Amino acid sequence: MSSVLTNTRKLPHRLAVAALAVCGSCLVGLSSLVPATHAAQDENGIETYISPLEIVVSPDGARLYVLCQDAREVRVLDAATHALIKSIAVGQVPRGIALSRSGDRLYVTNSWDDTLSVIDTHQLTVVATWAVGAEPSGVVSDPDGKQIFVANRISNDVAVLNARTGAEEKRLKAGRGASYLVLSPDGSRIYATHVYPNPSPLRTGLENRTPPQSEITVIDAARAQVVDRIPLKSIAGVFHLAFSPDGRLGAVAEYHPKNMIPLAHLEHGGAFAYTLTLFGADVGEPVEVPLDELERYASQPFGVAFTPDKRELYVSVAGSECVLAIDVQRLLQFVHSHPRPASNSFESDLAASGNYVVARIPVGANPRGIAVSRDGRSVFVANRLDDTISVIDTRSNRVVSMIALGDGKPPSAMRHGEQTFYTARYSFQGQIGCSSCHIDSTFDGITWNLEPDGFGRSIVDNKLLEDINGTEPYKWTGTNPSVAIECGPRTEKYFWRSEQYDDRTLADLSLYVLSLPPRPNRWRSPDGELTPAQERGKAIFERSVDTFKKPIPESNRCSYCHSGPKGTSQKIFDVGTRKPTDNTGLFKAPMLTNIVLTAPYLHDGSARSLEEIWTIYNPDDKHGRTNDLTKDELNDLIEYLRSR
Repeated sequence: MSSVLTNTRKLPHRLAVAALAVCGSCLVGLSSLVPATHAAQDENGIETYISPLEIVVSPDGARLYVLCQDAREVRVLDAATHALIKSIAVGQVPRGIALSRSGDRLYVTNSWDDTLSVIDTHQLTVVATWAVGAEPSGVVSDPDGKQIFVANRISNDVAVLNARTGAEEKRLKAGRGASYLVLSPDGSRIYATHVYPNPSPLRTGLENRTPPQSEITVIDAARAQVVDRIPLKSIAGVFHLAFSPDGRLGAVAEYHPKNMIPLAHLEHGGAFAYTLTLFGADVGEPVEVPLDELERYASQPFGVAFTPDKRELYVSVAGSECVLAIDVQRLLQFVHSHPRPASNSFESDLAASGNYVVARIPVGANPRGIAVSRDGRSVFVANRLDDTISVIDTRSNRVVSMIALGDGKPPSAMRHGEQTFYTARYSFQGQIGCSSCHIDSTFDGITWNLEPDGFGRSIVDNKLLEDINGTEPYKWTGTNPSVAIECGPRTEKYFWRSEQYDDRTLADLSLYVLSLPPRPNRWRSPDGELTPAQERGKAIFERSVDTFKKPIPESNRCSYCHSGPKGTSQKIFDVGTRKPTDNTGLFKAPMLTNIVLTAPYLHDGSARSLEEIWTIYNPDDKHGRTNDLTKDELNDLIEYLRSR
C-alpha cells in the first residue's frame, strides 16, 4: 500500500461533501448522500441495533448471557443450540456483566443510569436496581457472595456494595477511568484496570510531557482493601484481564501509545504498539509482550480468555476485526528464553509475536467480549457492530458458526459511520482507527506530537468528541472548518497515509461523529438547579467587574470567549498560553460540555486540573481575570464549570 495520497481526482467532490458538515443543519444533507437502509427502529423512529458487548457462560455451561448495549438488554441463549431463551431489559448504556460464584445472580452495570441491575438467573428477571457510582463499568462478586465490587469510570474508584441490600459500604481509589474487574481463580484478589492514564506528575520548564502511566489495582477480596498497584509504564488504555485456571499467569490487554515522539511515519513503527502485560508466578516480574507483527498490527485489543487446560490464550482485537490465538507454552518460552530489556518490555520487537501467535481468526465488526465454553472447545466472540456472535472451534482455530442477533439487513448510514470509526482497516498496515485515540468515542487523556505543525512543534491534547456538532471550526487552532475535512483529507493524509474513504464512507463517518451525544453530567442537578457554590461560580463566570470594582474588558471575561449553549464562541483568542514549542498563540475557545472529565487541560495538556489553568498558567490574567479571586472563589468557579 502506498504511503502517499492517491486518487486525488476525487478531491474536489470530496471537499464538496466535506463542506456539507460545516454546520449542524447539514446533517440532513449528509444522510441524503447515501441510499436508504433498513435499520430497526424504536417507537420514536430512532435506529436501533443489538450491539453485543460482553458474554459470560453459566457455571454449568448450558447458557450464554450476552450483554447487548444498544438494545439495553441481556439476551439469554442456549449454549448448545444458540436459541434465544429470554431477553431481559436493563438500563441505559449497559457496559459490564458478571455472575455470582454460585451463578444464581447476574449483575449488569448501566453506565449512563449509574445503576446496577440484579438479575435472578432462575426467574430470569431483574429483582433489584441499585444506585452506584459515576458511570459504573466493570462488576464482580466476591467468592462468598457477600459483597459486590463495581468499577466507576468517572469517579475513578471501585465501590463496594452489600450483596444483599445494595448499600454502599466503601470506595476504593483506582486508576483513572476504572472500568474492568476480574476475580482471581482462588477468589482472594480482585484486579481492576482503567482506560485512561493516571494524571502525570507536575513538570516545570519547557517540557511538561511525561510518558503515560497506568496500573492494575489489586484488591484483597475478603478485606475489601487495595493491597497493591502493579505499574504499567508507558501504557494508556487498559482493558480486560484474565487469569489462567491455575492462577499462575495473568494477562491484560492494553495500548502502548508512542506519543512522546512525532507521529510521523506509521510504516516505521506506528502510533501505537498493541500489547499484553503478563504477570504472576509463571513470569515473575511483569513483562510486556507485543501482539503486532511486521506489516500487520493487532489494533485495539480488548477481551482476553484462557482455555481451561491453559493451552491457549485468546485475545479479541477490535480494530483489526479478528481474534488472536496464542500458544501459552510458546509464549512463556519466548519470555524466558530472550533477554529482557531493562524496561521489561518487548513492545518494539515486531518479530516477537510470531513466536507465540498461532492463529489470526477473522470474525465480525468490532469484536469485544470473549468467553470460552466450560469444556474448552468453543470461544464465543461478541461482534458489537454487526450484531453477531462468532463461535470459534479451539481445535481448528476457525469460526464454525455465527449467531445472528439482528435482522441481517444492511447497516444504516449512522451504523456504517460507527463501523468506520471503530475499524483500523483504512490506515497504513491496519495500524490505527479513530477509536484508538478516542476510546469508546470519547478521548484518551494524552497529548500528541502531530507532524503537520512540524516535528516537535505544537504538542496537542486530545479532545472529547461528544456533542461537538455546531462547534466548528475544529482543531485547537481552528484551522479545520468541518468534521468531514477533519476526518477526511486531514486524517487520511496524516494518519491513514492513503486516501481510503469513498464519498459515502466519509459522509457516514461525519454523520456519526456529529451525532455523538453528551453523557449525563453528574455535577448538574436533574432539574437544572445550581447549588449555592455553582451559583456563586456562575456569577464569577459572568462578571464584568473584578473584586476591586474595576471593569473587566469584554474580551477578557469568561462568558465572552465561552459563550453559547456549549460554552464556546467558536472564535480564536490569545490567552497567553503559548509555549516555546508552539507555532502560534492563537487558539479556539474550547467548548465546556463535560469539561470536568477531560483533564489534562489547555491546548498542550500542560494543566493537570482546572485549578492549574489559573493558578499556574494565567500569571498575567490574559486567560480571564482570575488573579483577584480567593481560593474559595476559584473553587466556586470550578464547581460551576463542572456543571456545564
